Amino acid sequence: MTDSHAEPKDQSQAKTSRTPHDPEAIRWAEARSDQQLIADATTLFTETFGGTPDGVWAAPGRVNLIGDHVDYAGGVSIPFALPHVTTVAARRRTDDTISIVSLPPGAATESGDAVTGVEDNSSSPTHPEALRTTVELADIGLGHPADWSGYVAGPIWAGHQNGVISSSNQHDNGLDLAIISDVPLGSGLSSSAALECSVALAARELAAPGQPLDQAAYQLLIDAAIRAENDVVGASTGGLDQRSSLLATAGHALAIDFRTNVVNQVACDVESDGLAFLVADTNAPHSLSDGQYASRRGVIDGVTSHAGASTLLDIDDPIAAATSWADTDESTVTPDVARVRVQHVIDETARTRRAQDALNSKNWKEFGRLMNESHESLRDLYDVSTPELNSARDAALDAGAVGARMTGGGFGGSIIALVPTDRITAVAQEIHQRTVDKKLPNPTFLAITPAAGARRLV
Repeated sequence: MTDSHAEPKDQSQAKTSRTPHDPEAIRWAEARSDQQLIADATTLFTETFGGTPDGVWAAPGRVNLIGDHVDYAGGVSIPFALPHVTTVAARRRTDDTISIVSLPPGAATESGDAVTGVEDNSSSPTHPEALRTTVELADIGLGHPADWSGYVAGPIWAGHQNGVISSSNQHDNGLDLAIISDVPLGSGLSSSAALECSVALAARELAAPGQPLDQAAYQLLIDAAIRAENDVVGASTGGLDQRSSLLATAGHALAIDFRTNVVNQVACDVESDGLAFLVADTNAPHSLSDGQYASRRGVIDGVTSHAGASTLLDIDDPIAAATSWADTDESTVTPDVARVRVQHVIDETARTRRAQDALNSKNWKEFGRLMNESHESLRDLYDVSTPELNSARDAALDAGAVGARMTGGGFGGSIIALVPTDRITAVAQEIHQRTVDKKLPNPTFLAITPAAGARRLV
């Protein structure tokens, strides 16, 4: 990884220290420093496997500023990486076994620092609250393992399939992996992609030590992480999350054109203009493997296939194509539903292109307006918002946010708000109070700036 991916030290701690941390009122999710991540991951590794890891790698979650549910349609999205990362301490084995340990949410290392991880029912004899499993490389494939371990083992298998993870010896591809994470689970902030990409990068660098990662290798790592989620776990993804986690640079958002596969780094400095990004994780149940996400994508894929196009946005008249497809036996939705789903993709892509212009010119009023329009489209046309998301978004605007929208796949998860720096506390308090009044789950807040992408820590 190049120096451009080096994350400013203690970025998240400095940001979140500006806000109160009263556990009885508002909960804040902080990100650990690189030094603490190295110490905590190494501690878990040594307690579980003995000895020391060959290295420690990290990959971030992401927040999408605008452009949701367009990645699989050839649209444009503008995400950036969170300071919150998933970290893996890894060591090569002399067999093809992948042995995994992960600390669950709320568990702690010997130093007492709370960490989060993937969930399962097994435990570690060396660390009772840790979660353990083993997977044989030969047993990984389509639909297996379909539980959380597929997010870990899947990228390794897919990387061997496409050649980005290769070894001169066919029988020493196993790994010992100790995983910790600061990315909130089920938050719509891509905890799964952070896990996939941290493991994929670690496996690649251990299989090919000293070999630099060029653009082609990064694309293969992205492809491996996407295939793990789509084909191994069965949770549909369009690739926005994996690109964000692997390609991000500190201080920048990514403008990703999924039709051309072109990624541009866009400076994203709101602090100099007295603004900040605030994420509110609604803590509402959230999963993209329950069929809702896939059903939305199924409409877009169905219309695209029916029209004989590569992407929805390659179709001359997507609305007419949606009507035509909805009248076939292949459709599971009415023509009206098909049309509004397609209309969202068309509008959101155009909106995101305008948002990129506003970001480049630092026209924050326009950027906020476009964020608001995006939420309304996702709520009304794509039908992926929830009462929790709508409540948090509306509260943010009422408390003075410049713009606010749900972020990610929806059906739970988080909102992101562009907020005057001196209103961070007030906005968080209003969102929190609104959830109390409506008897909704208490949210967790992240005060964030664009951070670095996946990288080796040591």
